[in-house]
Amino acid sequence: MPEEATFFLPVRDYCHRHLITCSVHDSVMTAAQVMRERKISSLIACDENGQPVGIMTDRDLRSKVVADGLEPRSLKVSAIMTSPVISVREDDTLFEVLYRMSRHRIHRIGVVDENNALVGFINESDIIRLQNRSPQHLLKSIDEAGGTEDLRKINAESEQLIVFLSRNGVGTTNLVQLIALINDQLTDRLIQLLKHKRFYEIEKNSTFMVLGSEGRREQTLKTDQDNAIIYADDVTDQQLAEIKAFSEALIESLIDIGVPECPGGIMARNDFWRRSLNDWKRVVNDWIDRPKSENILNFGMLSDMRGLCGDRRLERELRHFILEKAQNNSIFMARMAQNVVNFSQPLGWFGRVKVERKGEHAGEIDLKKAGIFTITEGVKTLALSVGIFGGSTLEKLTQLKIRGVLDKGQAADVEAAFSLLTGMRLRIQIEAAAAGKDITNFVAPATLDRVEMGRLKQALEVVMVFIATLKQHFRLDMMRN
Repeated sequence: MPEEATFFLPVRDYCHRHLITCSVHDSVMTAAQVMRERKISSLIACDENGQPVGIMTDRDLRSKVVADGLEPRSLKVSAIMTSPVISVREDDTLFEVLYRMSRHRIHRIGVVDENNALVGFINESDIIRLQNRSPQHLLKSIDEAGGTEDLRKINAESEQLIVFLSRNGVGTTNLVQLIALINDQLTDRLIQLLKHKRFYEIEKNSTFMVLGSEGRREQTLKTDQDNAIIYADDVTDQQLAEIKAFSEALIESLIDIGVPECPGGIMARNDFWRRSLNDWKRVVNDWIDRPKSENILNFGMLSDMRGLCGDRRLERELRHFILEKAQNNSIFMARMAQNVVNFSQPLGWFGRVKVERKGEHAGEIDLKKAGIFTITEGVKTLALSVGIFGGSTLEKLTQLKIRGVLDKGQAADVEAAFSLLTGMRLRIQIEAAAAGKDITNFVAPATLDRVEMGRLKQALEVVMVFIATLKQHFRLDMMRN
Protein backbone atom coordinates (compact mmCIF):
# COMPACT_ATOMS: atom_id res chain seq x y z
CA MET A 1 0.00 0.00 0.00
CA PRO A 2 1.35 3.49 -0.83
CA GLU A 3 2.40 5.57 2.19
CA GLU A 4 -0.23 8.19 1.37
CA ALA A 5 -3.03 5.63 1.62
CA THR A 6 -2.23 4.98 5.29
CA PHE A 7 -3.83 8.33 6.10
CA PHE A 8 -7.17 6.84 5.12
CA LEU A 9 -6.93 3.80 7.37
CA PRO A 10 -9.20 3.71 10.44
CA VAL A 11 -8.02 5.24 13.70
CA ARG A 12 -8.75 1.98 15.54
CA ASP A 13 -5.54 0.48 14.13
CA TYR A 14 -3.29 3.23 15.48
CA CYS A 15 -4.67 4.47 18.80
CA HIS A 16 -3.40 3.63 22.30
CA ARG A 17 -5.97 1.57 24.20
CA HIS A 18 -4.38 1.78 27.65
CA LEU A 19 -5.66 5.00 29.22
CA ILE A 20 -3.80 6.47 32.19
CA THR A 21 -6.10 8.66 34.24
CA CYS A 22 -6.24 10.98 37.22
CA SER A 23 -9.03 12.66 39.16
CA VAL A 24 -10.16 16.20 38.42
CA HIS A 25 -9.68 16.76 42.18
CA ASP A 26 -6.02 15.67 42.19
CA SER A 27 -3.42 18.34 42.67
CA VAL A 28 -1.48 19.35 39.59
CA MET A 29 1.73 18.25 41.31
CA THR A 30 0.37 14.74 41.97
CA ALA A 31 -0.77 14.43 38.37
CA ALA A 32 2.58 15.72 37.08
CA GLN A 33 4.40 13.11 39.18
CA VAL A 34 2.29 10.36 37.55
CA MET A 35 3.20 11.73 34.13
CA ARG A 36 6.89 11.69 35.05
CA GLU A 37 6.75 8.17 36.44
CA ARG A 38 4.85 6.80 33.44
CA LYS A 39 6.93 8.86 30.98
CA ILE A 40 3.84 10.25 29.30
CA SER A 41 2.89 13.75 28.16
CA SER A 42 -0.80 13.76 29.09
CA LEU A 43 -3.38 12.38 31.53
CA ILE A 44 -7.10 11.78 31.18
CA ALA A 45 -8.98 13.59 33.96
CA CYS A 46 -12.08 11.78 35.28
CA ASP A 47 -14.96 12.94 37.47
CA GLU A 48 -16.38 11.31 40.61
CA ASN A 49 -18.08 8.62 38.49
CA GLY A 50 -14.93 7.74 36.63
CA GLN A 51 -16.11 9.39 33.42
CA PRO A 52 -13.45 11.18 31.29
CA VAL A 53 -14.17 14.91 31.31
CA GLY A 54 -10.88 16.50 30.29
CA ILE A 55 -7.20 16.14 29.55
CA MET A 56 -4.13 17.64 31.22
CA THR A 57 -1.01 17.87 29.08
CA ASP A 58 2.60 18.94 29.53
CA ARG A 59 1.72 22.04 27.51
CA ASP A 60 -0.93 22.89 30.15
CA LEU A 61 1.74 22.59 32.83
CA ARG A 62 4.07 24.95 30.97
CA SER A 63 1.57 27.59 29.85
CA LYS A 64 -0.96 27.55 32.69
CA VAL A 65 1.15 26.77 35.75
CA VAL A 66 4.88 27.42 35.32
CA ALA A 67 4.55 30.48 33.09
CA ASP A 68 2.07 32.07 35.49
CA GLY A 69 4.06 31.18 38.61
CA LEU A 70 1.19 29.23 40.20
CA GLU A 71 1.56 26.77 43.07
CA PRO A 72 1.06 23.19 41.69
CA ARG A 73 0.49 21.68 45.16
CA SER A 74 -2.74 23.58 45.78
CA LEU A 75 -3.91 23.85 42.19
CA LYS A 76 -6.45 21.22 41.05
CA VAL A 77 -6.28 19.40 37.73
CA SER A 78 -9.75 20.75 36.91
CA ALA A 79 -8.32 24.27 36.90
CA ILE A 80 -5.90 23.70 34.01
CA MET A 81 -7.27 20.73 32.04
CA THR A 82 -8.79 21.09 28.59
CA SER A 83 -12.44 20.11 28.50
CA PRO A 84 -14.21 18.48 26.79
CA VAL A 85 -11.82 16.02 25.18
CA ILE A 86 -11.71 16.57 21.41
CA SER A 87 -12.34 13.14 19.91
CA VAL A 88 -12.84 11.07 16.76
CA ARG A 89 -14.58 7.75 16.24
CA GLU A 90 -12.73 4.48 15.81
CA ASP A 91 -13.85 4.25 12.18
CA ASP A 92 -12.68 7.76 11.31
CA THR A 93 -9.53 8.03 9.23
CA LEU A 94 -6.12 9.21 10.33
CA PHE A 95 -6.62 12.18 8.05
CA GLU A 96 -9.63 13.19 10.16
CA VAL A 97 -7.35 13.07 13.19
CA LEU A 98 -4.82 15.37 11.52
CA TYR A 99 -7.59 17.71 10.40
CA ARG A 100 -8.99 18.08 13.92
CA MET A 101 -5.56 18.43 15.47
CA SER A 102 -4.81 21.21 13.02
CA ARG A 103 -8.20 22.90 13.44
CA HIS A 104 -8.05 22.86 17.26
CA ARG A 105 -4.27 23.33 17.44
CA ILE A 106 -3.70 20.28 19.63
CA HIS A 107 -1.27 17.35 19.45
CA ARG A 108 -3.39 14.52 20.81
CA ILE A 109 -6.99 13.50 20.42
CA GLY A 110 -9.40 11.03 22.05
CA VAL A 111 -10.95 8.02 20.34
CA VAL A 112 -14.54 7.00 21.14
CA ASP A 113 -16.52 3.88 20.27
CA GLU A 114 -20.02 3.60 18.80
CA ASN A 115 -21.49 4.39 22.23
CA ASN A 116 -19.42 7.59 22.44
CA ALA A 117 -17.31 6.13 25.25
CA LEU A 118 -13.62 7.05 25.33
CA VAL A 119 -11.60 3.93 24.46
CA GLY A 120 -8.23 5.29 23.44
CA PHE A 121 -5.97 8.14 22.50
CA ILE A 122 -3.78 9.03 19.57
CA ASN A 123 -0.88 11.49 19.40
CA GLU A 124 0.46 13.38 16.43
CA SER A 125 3.74 11.53 16.91
CA ASP A 126 1.92 8.20 16.55
CA ILE A 127 1.09 8.95 12.93
CA ILE A 128 3.77 8.16 10.39
CA ARG A 129 5.26 11.31 8.94
CA LEU A 130 5.11 11.47 5.20
CA GLN A 131 7.12 13.44 2.71
CA ASN A 132 6.06 16.92 1.72
CA ARG A 133 3.43 15.66 -0.72
CA SER A 134 1.00 14.53 1.96
CA PRO A 135 -2.29 15.62 3.56
CA GLN A 136 -0.43 16.25 6.81
CA HIS A 137 2.03 18.65 5.20
CA LEU A 138 -0.74 20.43 3.31
CA LEU A 139 -2.85 20.96 6.43
CA LYS A 140 0.12 22.28 8.36
CA SER A 141 0.90 24.63 5.49
CA ILE A 142 -2.66 25.98 5.59
CA ASP A 143 -2.48 26.42 9.34
CA GLU A 144 0.79 28.33 9.06
CA ALA A 145 -0.17 30.43 6.01
CA GLY A 146 0.43 34.13 6.56
CA GLY A 147 -1.85 35.47 3.84
CA THR A 148 -3.76 34.93 0.63
CA GLU A 149 -0.63 34.51 -1.48
CA ASP A 150 0.43 31.51 0.63
CA LEU A 151 -3.08 30.06 0.49
CA ARG A 152 -3.28 30.53 -3.29
CA LYS A 153 -0.18 28.36 -3.70
CA ILE A 154 -1.49 25.78 -1.25
CA ASN A 155 -4.85 25.62 -3.04
CA ALA A 156 -3.03 24.87 -6.31
CA GLU A 157 -0.95 22.23 -4.53
CA SER A 158 -4.11 20.59 -3.20
CA GLU A 159 -5.23 19.76 -6.75
CA GLN A 160 -1.84 18.17 -7.42
CA LEU A 161 -2.16 16.22 -4.18
CA ILE A 162 -5.54 14.80 -5.23
CA VAL A 163 -4.07 13.71 -8.57
CA PHE A 164 -1.11 12.13 -6.77
CA LEU A 165 -3.23 10.25 -4.22
CA SER A 166 -5.63 9.03 -6.91
CA ARG A 167 -2.74 7.55 -8.88
CA ASN A 168 -1.56 5.82 -5.72
CA GLY A 169 -4.81 3.97 -5.13
CA VAL A 170 -6.80 6.18 -2.76
CA GLY A 171 -10.52 5.64 -3.38
CA THR A 172 -13.22 8.10 -4.42
CA THR A 173 -14.93 8.34 -1.04
CA ASN A 174 -11.71 9.28 0.73
CA LEU A 175 -10.68 11.71 -2.01
CA VAL A 176 -14.02 13.53 -1.85
CA GLN A 177 -13.70 13.70 1.93
CA LEU A 178 -10.17 15.06 1.58
CA ILE A 179 -11.28 17.76 -0.89
CA ALA A 180 -14.04 18.88 1.47
CA LEU A 181 -11.77 19.01 4.51
CA ILE A 182 -9.07 20.96 2.65
CA ASN A 183 -11.66 23.48 1.40
CA ASP A 184 -13.00 23.86 4.94
CA GLN A 185 -9.51 24.42 6.27
CA LEU A 186 -8.65 26.98 3.58
CA THR A 187 -11.81 28.95 4.32
CA ASP A 188 -11.29 28.71 8.06
CA ARG A 189 -7.72 30.05 7.72
CA LEU A 190 -8.95 32.99 5.64
CA ILE A 191 -11.54 33.75 8.31
CA GLN A 192 -8.91 33.63 11.05
CA LEU A 193 -6.64 35.98 9.09
CA LEU A 194 -9.50 38.43 8.54
CA LYS A 195 -10.44 38.29 12.22
CA HIS A 196 -6.87 38.98 13.27
CA LYS A 197 -6.55 41.86 10.81
CA ARG A 198 -9.83 43.65 11.44
CA PHE A 199 -13.00 41.67 12.20
CA TYR A 200 -12.21 40.74 15.80
CA GLU A 201 -15.76 39.98 16.99
CA ILE A 202 -17.42 38.87 13.77
CA GLU A 203 -18.36 35.43 15.15
CA LYS A 204 -20.37 36.78 18.10
CA ASN A 205 -23.50 37.79 16.22
CA SER A 206 -23.41 35.97 12.88
CA THR A 207 -22.78 32.59 11.28
CA PHE A 208 -20.96 31.97 8.00
CA MET A 209 -22.39 28.92 6.23
CA VAL A 210 -21.42 26.85 3.21
CA LEU A 211 -24.23 25.48 1.04
CA GLY A 212 -24.85 22.93 -1.71
CA SER A 213 -22.22 20.28 -2.36
CA GLU A 214 -19.82 21.98 0.06
CA GLY A 215 -22.49 21.84 2.74
CA ARG A 216 -22.84 18.10 2.05
CA ARG A 217 -19.03 17.64 1.84
CA GLU A 218 -19.41 16.23 -1.67
CA GLN A 219 -17.19 18.53 -3.70
CA THR A 220 -14.97 17.30 -6.50
CA LEU A 221 -12.27 19.25 -8.35
CA LYS A 222 -14.76 21.43 -10.22
CA THR A 223 -16.16 23.63 -7.47
CA ASP A 224 -17.18 27.22 -6.89
CA GLN A 225 -18.54 29.20 -3.97
CA ASP A 226 -21.96 28.61 -2.44
CA ASN A 227 -22.27 30.36 0.92
CA ALA A 228 -24.49 32.56 3.07
CA ILE A 229 -24.60 34.43 6.37
CA ILE A 230 -27.18 34.55 9.16
CA TYR A 231 -26.91 37.40 11.63
CA ALA A 232 -28.75 38.11 14.86
CA ASP A 233 -31.96 40.13 14.70
CA ASP A 234 -30.70 42.67 17.25
CA VAL A 235 -27.42 43.69 15.59
CA THR A 236 -26.69 47.39 15.53
CA ASP A 237 -26.18 49.36 12.33
CA GLN A 238 -22.45 49.41 13.02
CA GLN A 239 -22.34 45.64 13.54
CA LEU A 240 -24.35 45.11 10.37
CA ALA A 241 -21.87 47.24 8.43
CA GLU A 242 -19.03 45.09 9.81
CA ILE A 243 -20.83 41.87 8.80
CA LYS A 244 -21.30 43.20 5.28
CA ALA A 245 -17.66 44.28 5.05
CA PHE A 246 -16.54 40.88 6.38
CA SER A 247 -18.63 39.01 3.82
CA GLU A 248 -17.21 41.08 0.97
CA ALA A 249 -13.65 40.65 2.21
CA LEU A 250 -14.02 36.89 2.69
CA ILE A 251 -15.56 36.27 -0.74
CA GLU A 252 -12.87 38.36 -2.43
CA SER A 253 -10.21 36.46 -0.49
CA LEU A 254 -11.65 33.12 -1.62
CA ILE A 255 -11.58 34.34 -5.22
CA ASP A 256 -7.98 35.51 -4.71
CA ILE A 257 -6.83 32.04 -3.60
CA GLY A 258 -8.49 30.37 -6.59
CA VAL A 259 -12.04 29.49 -5.48
CA PRO A 260 -14.30 30.85 -8.27
CA GLU A 261 -17.33 32.94 -7.46
CA CYS A 262 -20.72 31.31 -7.92
CA PRO A 263 -22.13 32.07 -11.42
CA GLY A 264 -25.59 32.29 -9.86
CA GLY A 265 -24.48 34.76 -7.18
CA ILE A 266 -25.06 32.41 -4.23
CA MET A 267 -22.50 34.15 -2.02
CA ALA A 268 -22.61 35.89 1.33
CA ARG A 269 -21.46 39.21 -0.10
CA ASN A 270 -24.81 39.51 -1.92
CA ASP A 271 -27.65 40.93 0.17
CA PHE A 272 -29.97 38.10 -0.88
CA TRP A 273 -27.72 35.51 0.81
CA ARG A 274 -26.92 37.64 3.87
CA ARG A 275 -29.91 38.10 6.16
CA SER A 276 -31.05 38.29 9.77
CA LEU A 277 -32.54 35.18 11.32
CA ASN A 278 -36.09 36.51 11.09
CA ASP A 279 -35.56 37.66 7.53
CA TRP A 280 -34.34 34.18 6.58
CA LYS A 281 -37.51 32.76 8.12
CA ARG A 282 -39.58 35.25 6.15
CA VAL A 283 -37.93 34.39 2.85
CA VAL A 284 -38.26 30.64 3.51
CA ASN A 285 -41.98 31.16 4.07
CA ASP A 286 -42.12 33.13 0.83
CA TRP A 287 -40.37 30.33 -1.09
CA ILE A 288 -42.85 27.80 0.27
CA ASP A 289 -45.87 29.99 -0.49
CA ARG A 290 -44.64 30.53 -4.07
CA PRO A 291 -43.08 27.21 -5.17
CA LYS A 292 -41.71 28.29 -8.53
CA SER A 293 -38.54 26.66 -9.82
CA GLU A 294 -36.14 29.38 -8.61
CA ASN A 295 -37.59 29.37 -5.10
CA ILE A 296 -37.43 25.58 -4.92
CA LEU A 297 -33.77 25.59 -5.95
CA ASN A 298 -32.98 28.26 -3.36
CA PHE A 299 -34.79 26.30 -0.66
CA GLY A 300 -32.84 23.19 -1.62
CA MET A 301 -29.55 25.07 -1.55
CA LEU A 302 -30.25 26.49 1.91
CA SER A 303 -31.29 23.05 3.13
CA ASP A 304 -27.71 21.85 2.70
CA MET A 305 -26.33 24.58 4.96
CA ARG A 306 -23.43 23.83 7.27
CA GLY A 307 -21.94 26.46 9.56
CA LEU A 308 -18.17 26.99 9.43
CA CYS A 309 -17.81 29.75 12.01
CA GLY A 310 -19.85 32.01 14.23
CA ASP A 311 -22.81 31.69 16.57
CA ARG A 312 -24.12 28.19 15.87
CA ARG A 313 -27.37 28.91 17.73
CA LEU A 314 -28.46 30.97 14.74
CA GLU A 315 -27.78 28.04 12.43
CA ARG A 316 -29.58 25.57 14.69
CA GLU A 317 -32.68 27.75 14.92
CA LEU A 318 -32.87 28.23 11.15
CA ARG A 319 -32.31 24.51 10.53
CA HIS A 320 -35.13 23.68 12.94
CA PHE A 321 -37.41 26.21 11.22
CA ILE A 322 -36.68 24.83 7.74
CA LEU A 323 -37.21 21.25 8.87
CA GLU A 324 -40.51 22.11 10.55
CA LYS A 325 -41.72 23.88 7.41
CA ALA A 326 -40.69 20.98 5.19
CA GLN A 327 -42.55 18.42 7.29
CA ASN A 328 -45.70 20.55 7.46
CA ASN A 329 -45.91 21.48 3.78
CA SER A 330 -46.46 18.31 1.78
CA ILE A 331 -47.55 20.22 -1.33
CA PHE A 332 -44.29 22.20 -1.42
CA MET A 333 -42.24 19.03 -0.92
CA ALA A 334 -44.13 17.44 -3.80
CA ARG A 335 -43.30 20.46 -5.94
CA MET A 336 -39.68 20.08 -4.90
CA ALA A 337 -39.76 16.43 -5.96
CA GLN A 338 -41.43 17.39 -9.24
CA ASN A 339 -38.59 19.82 -9.90
CA VAL A 340 -36.10 16.98 -9.48
CA VAL A 341 -38.07 14.66 -11.74
CA ASN A 342 -38.36 17.30 -14.46
CA PHE A 343 -34.66 18.13 -14.37
CA SER A 344 -33.38 15.19 -16.38
CA GLN A 345 -34.33 11.91 -17.99
CA PRO A 346 -30.90 10.33 -18.56
CA LEU A 347 -32.09 7.53 -20.83
CA GLY A 348 -34.01 7.87 -24.08
CA TRP A 349 -35.66 5.44 -26.49
CA PHE A 350 -34.54 1.81 -26.15
CA GLY A 351 -32.55 2.73 -23.06
CA ARG A 352 -29.97 4.78 -24.90
CA VAL A 353 -27.85 7.15 -22.83
CA LYS A 354 -28.67 10.76 -23.69
CA VAL A 355 -25.80 13.00 -24.76
CA GLU A 356 -25.52 16.75 -25.32
CA ARG A 357 -26.89 17.66 -28.76
CA LYS A 358 -25.03 20.91 -29.36
CA GLY A 359 -22.29 23.16 -28.09
CA GLU A 360 -18.69 22.39 -27.26
CA HIS A 361 -19.71 19.22 -25.41
CA ALA A 362 -21.94 17.82 -28.15
CA GLY A 363 -21.94 14.02 -28.05
CA GLU A 364 -20.74 13.96 -24.44
CA ILE A 365 -22.55 13.02 -21.22
CA ASP A 366 -23.02 15.56 -18.41
CA LEU A 367 -22.64 13.31 -15.35
CA LYS A 368 -24.07 15.90 -12.98
CA LYS A 369 -27.14 16.47 -15.12
CA ALA A 370 -27.53 12.81 -16.03
CA GLY A 371 -27.78 11.50 -12.51
CA ILE A 372 -25.78 13.11 -9.71
CA PHE A 373 -28.13 16.08 -9.30
CA THR A 374 -31.21 13.84 -9.44
CA ILE A 375 -29.86 11.60 -6.67
CA THR A 376 -28.55 14.35 -4.37
CA GLU A 377 -31.70 16.49 -4.67
CA GLY A 378 -34.11 13.57 -4.68
CA VAL A 379 -32.55 12.01 -1.58
CA LYS A 380 -32.53 15.41 0.14
CA THR A 381 -36.21 15.94 -0.66
CA LEU A 382 -37.17 12.54 0.73
CA ALA A 383 -35.03 13.20 3.81
CA LEU A 384 -36.54 16.62 4.56
CA SER A 385 -40.06 15.25 4.19
CA VAL A 386 -39.45 12.76 7.02
CA GLY A 387 -37.47 15.03 9.34
CA ILE A 388 -33.85 14.43 8.26
CA PHE A 389 -31.67 17.52 7.84
CA GLY A 390 -28.02 17.74 6.88
CA GLY A 391 -25.31 15.23 6.21
CA SER A 392 -24.01 13.73 3.00
CA THR A 393 -26.18 12.00 0.42
CA LEU A 394 -24.94 8.59 1.58
CA GLU A 395 -25.67 9.46 5.22
CA LYS A 396 -29.20 10.51 4.27
CA LEU A 397 -29.67 7.27 2.33
CA THR A 398 -28.74 5.31 5.44
CA GLN A 399 -31.32 7.20 7.49
CA LEU A 400 -33.99 6.73 4.81
CA LYS A 401 -33.32 2.99 4.90
CA ILE A 402 -33.48 2.89 8.71
CA ARG A 403 -36.82 4.73 8.68
CA GLY A 404 -38.25 2.46 6.00
CA VAL A 405 -38.70 5.22 3.40
CA LEU A 406 -36.51 3.18 1.05
CA ASP A 407 -36.10 -0.56 1.38
CA LYS A 408 -32.67 -2.13 1.69
CA GLY A 409 -32.42 -2.97 -2.00
CA GLN A 410 -33.52 0.47 -3.18
CA ALA A 411 -31.06 2.23 -0.90
CA ALA A 412 -28.21 -0.06 -1.98
CA ASP A 413 -28.94 0.53 -5.67
CA VAL A 414 -29.07 4.32 -5.30
CA GLU A 415 -25.89 4.31 -3.21
CA ALA A 416 -24.07 2.21 -5.81
CA ALA A 417 -25.26 4.44 -8.66
CA PHE A 418 -24.27 7.62 -6.82
CA SER A 419 -20.84 6.23 -5.95
CA LEU A 420 -20.20 5.15 -9.54
CA LEU A 421 -21.27 8.49 -11.03
CA THR A 422 -19.27 10.47 -8.46
CA GLY A 423 -16.25 8.25 -8.96
CA MET A 424 -16.39 8.60 -12.74
CA ARG A 425 -16.85 12.36 -12.44
CA LEU A 426 -13.85 12.70 -10.14
CA ARG A 427 -11.72 10.44 -12.33
CA ILE A 428 -12.28 12.43 -15.51
CA GLN A 429 -11.60 15.65 -13.59
CA ILE A 430 -8.35 14.25 -12.19
CA GLU A 431 -7.32 13.14 -15.68
CA ALA A 432 -8.10 16.61 -17.03
CA ALA A 433 -6.14 18.29 -14.21
CA ALA A 434 -3.15 16.03 -14.79
CA ALA A 435 -3.22 16.88 -18.49
CA GLY A 436 -3.62 20.61 -17.88
CA LYS A 437 -7.08 20.66 -19.47
CA ASP A 438 -10.29 22.38 -18.32
CA ILE A 439 -12.08 20.53 -15.53
CA THR A 440 -15.71 19.72 -16.36
CA ASN A 441 -18.52 17.29 -15.54
CA PHE A 442 -18.56 15.80 -19.04
CA VAL A 443 -17.37 12.40 -20.22
CA ALA A 444 -17.09 11.29 -23.85
CA PRO A 445 -18.56 7.79 -24.42
CA ALA A 446 -15.64 7.04 -26.74
CA THR A 447 -13.25 7.26 -23.77
CA LEU A 448 -15.12 4.51 -21.89
CA ASP A 449 -14.54 0.82 -22.49
CA ARG A 450 -17.41 -1.62 -22.81
CA VAL A 451 -17.44 -2.49 -19.09
CA GLU A 452 -17.40 1.18 -18.01
CA MET A 453 -20.16 2.06 -20.44
CA GLY A 454 -22.20 -0.86 -19.18
CA ARG A 455 -21.80 0.26 -15.57
CA LEU A 456 -22.68 3.84 -16.47
CA LYS A 457 -25.84 2.71 -18.24
CA GLN A 458 -26.75 0.51 -15.28
CA ALA A 459 -26.29 3.46 -12.90
CA LEU A 460 -28.53 5.65 -15.07
CA GLU A 461 -31.15 2.90 -15.10
CA VAL A 462 -31.13 3.12 -11.29
CA VAL A 463 -31.62 6.88 -11.63
CA MET A 464 -34.70 6.24 -13.79
CA VAL A 465 -36.08 3.83 -11.17
CA PHE A 466 -35.37 6.40 -8.45
CA ILE A 467 -37.29 9.00 -10.42
CA ALA A 468 -40.24 6.59 -10.46
CA THR A 469 -39.85 6.16 -6.68
CA LEU A 470 -40.05 9.92 -6.18
CA LYS A 471 -43.18 10.08 -8.34
CA GLN A 472 -44.82 7.36 -6.31
CA HIS A 473 -43.76 8.61 -2.87
CA PHE A 474 -44.99 12.17 -3.49
CA ARG A 475 -47.94 11.09 -5.69
CA LEU A 476 -46.79 13.36 -8.47
CA ASP A 477 -49.20 11.85 -11.01
CA MET A 478 -52.03 13.44 -9.01
CA MET A 479 -50.53 16.92 -9.06
CA ARG A 480 -51.72 19.69 -11.32
CA ASN A 481 -49.08 21.72 -13.10
